[in-house]
Amino acid sequence: MSSPLRVLTQHAVTGDWLSKALPLSDLEYGPELDGPGALSGKLSPRLIATNPSLLDPGTTLIYVEQDGQLRWGGLVWDARAEGDTYSIEAAGWTSYLQKRFDIHGQLNGRGPYTHADRCTIMRDIWDYAQSAADGDLGVTVDSTTSKSTIGTPAQRYDFSWWEWPNLGDRFDDLVSAEAAPQYTCTTYWNTARDAPIRRVRIGYPRLGTRRTDISFASGVNIIDPPTVPLSGDEYAQVVIASGAGDGSAKRRAISAVRNGRLRLEHVLDLPHIKGNDELASRASAERAWRQTMGNVEEITVRDHPAAPWNPGRSATTYGYVSTTPGPTTPAGAASPAGPTAPTPPAAPRPR
Repeated sequence: MSSPLRVLTQHAVTGDWLSKALPLSDLEYGPELDGPGALSGKLSPRLIATNPSLLDPGTTLIYVEQDGQLRWGGLVWDARAEGDTYSIEAAGWTSYLQKRFDIHGQLNGRGPYTHADRCTIMRDIWDYAQSAADGDLGVTVDSTTSKSTIGTPAQRYDFSWWEWPNLGDRFDDLVSAEAAPQYTCTTYWNTARDAPIRRVRIGYPRLGTRRTDISFASGVNIIDPPTVPLSGDEYAQVVIASGAGDGSAKRRAISAVRNGRLRLEHVLDLPHIKGNDELASRASAERAWRQTMGNVEEITVRDHPAAPWNPGRSATTYGYVSTTPGPTTPAGAASPAGPTAPTPPAAPRPR
C-alpha cells in the first residue's frame, strides 16, 4: 500500500524548509522529455494569507514525495487567487534558465564553440548560470558525451552579449536538431535523506530505452481514447528556416520534398542561429514533424508499479483512436515520448 503523498517547499537561496507538508489539492505533476515538466495544484487562500512565505513565486522550490521518494521537483512561478482557492503553477529545473541571460558574452569565456559537443555546451550554460551570486540552484548536469556537434571555424556557435542570449532558449535549441541529445529533470533524496538532489539527466543518442516487456492497449491500461487531430494548418512539406542577419544578409535554409500533396510551406524563425548547418538541421527536423499528420502525441495510461515509466522510454501502443474529423479508426503501433500516467482514483494525477 502506498504511503501518503506530501508536498514540501524550500527557499531557493537559503535552503531553509518553508513547509514539509503543504496541503495542496487537485495536484498534478510530472516530468517531460526535452522540457522542464510541470506541477499544478490548489491551496486555501487563508493559509497563504496567514503565512505568505510558504509560497513566494520565483524563489520557492517545491517537491512531491511519495513512498519516501521524491517524485518531482521544481520552482513555483505563479500563485494566484481564483475564487475560494489559490492556484499554484510550478515548472522543473530548466525553467529557471528562461529567467537568465548571458550578460558577459561567450558564457564568460567558455565560448565560442567550434565542432563542440552539444552536451558540453549544455553543461557550460548551467555552470555559467549558477556561477552568479544568488543564482546557484545546486543543479547537477550529467557528464554524458555525444557525437552531435555544433559550430564550424567559419560559423562558430556564439553567445554574443549584445544579443542578450536567453539561456533557456539556447539550452532547448541544443536538443532541437536531428540526432541531438535528450534531457529531462529529476529530483531525489541524497544518501542522508536530508537534502534533495536536483539533476538534469542527459541521454545520447536517446534518454530512455524501448520497453519490450510492456505495451499499452485501449480497454486494458489506456484510460481515455486518444484523439488524433488531422490538421492542414499544421502540415507542411516545405520548411524555410530563417536565421541571423538582416535584409539580404539574413541566413536561411530550406528543407522540401515532393510527395503528391498540395505544396504547403512554413517559416521557422530562428534569429539567433548563425550556422548554415544548424539552420539546415533545424529545418529538416521541423519538416519531418510537420509532414506527419495525425500523431498520437499523448495517451493517458493507468499507473502501475510493475510498469514504471520515465521520459524517453517507448513501448508499442495498440488501440482505437478518435480522429478529428472522421470516425473512430484503429491506431497503428506508436512510440509515445512521454504518456500521461495518472494514479488510481483519489490520488494526485502525475502528468
